[in-house]
Amino acid sequence: MNTIIRTKGLCKSYHKKTVVKDLDLTVEQGSIYGFLGPNGAGKSTTMKMLLGLAKPTAGAIQIFGKTMNEKNRISILANTGSLIESPSYYGHLTGEENLKLLASMKQVPEAQVEDVLSIVHLNGAKDKKAAHYSFGMKQRLGLAGALLGNPNLLLLDEPTNGLDPAGIQEMRSLICTLPERFGMTVLVSSHLLSEIDQMATHVGILDQGELLFQDSLSALHESSRPNLRIHTTNDKKASRIFKQMGFATSYENQSLVLDSLSDASLYEVGKQLYAQEVGILRIAEDEASLEDIFLKLTGRSLS
Repeated sequence: MNTIIRTKGLCKSYHKKTVVKDLDLTVEQGSIYGFLGPNGAGKSTTMKMLLGLAKPTAGAIQIFGKTMNEKNRISILANTGSLIESPSYYGHLTGEENLKLLASMKQVPEAQVEDVLSIVHLNGAKDKKAAHYSFGMKQRLGLAGALLGNPNLLLLDEPTNGLDPAGIQEMRSLICTLPERFGMTVLVSSHLLSEIDQMATHVGILDQGELLFQDSLSALHESSRPNLRIHTTNDKKASRIFKQMGFATSYENQSLVLDSLSDASLYEVGKQLYAQEVGILRIAEDEASLEDIFLKLTGRSLS
């Protein structure tokens, strides 16, 4: 698998305040990389550096195997689409006119305008002035503009921010189709854990400018062992049995809670409970949510 984005020791400081610190980012081809972190974590600043809109204080950026610098920036951006912060548009022009103007600036065939309007489901509103678009429609117009030119890399900064639940679902569904339909690699930032959990194949967790975790989404979930919840006919006695067998428990919401056990250990526990006349009424495994994992990594909730 090819690496599309690689940064090494990337740093950015404003007025002696470090916003991004020693960032080593790796984004593989065909992935949807969820760039996760609270507001102010440095996500937008990182994306601006990847696009050459902000100059790094230190470190290096490689995109498509090329070093991001003044010499290579134009050729890199020619194959990159982006939607950073709020979408730009001319309110007095229709959605279609905005895209035709952008197509001309990007030097891509005007025929692509109809294609991207179809992808973002704006065909029916293409003749409506952009100023009269809803916020969700403006976001989709911005995404359509980013898709012009069939870029291999797409950078989306908080694309669901400010959308209603239906708009979030629609934007998420659109993004999820891009790698398979068009072979795109997507770097999408968000402070919404649920969005990244449902959309990304890989994830990087950024907090206060530092990368705390980077791997596949499945590896992130696997790194946090799930809890086991057991409710018995005599939880106090069951707790003593667990302790005798070397398993620490706590008591929450009328259930004993302990770290997940192997099948063999759970079998032995069941035999001991049965032998001492303690019946198992309910048993469940609680897989940690992305919220739980973030709290474990940072010591605070994501808001």
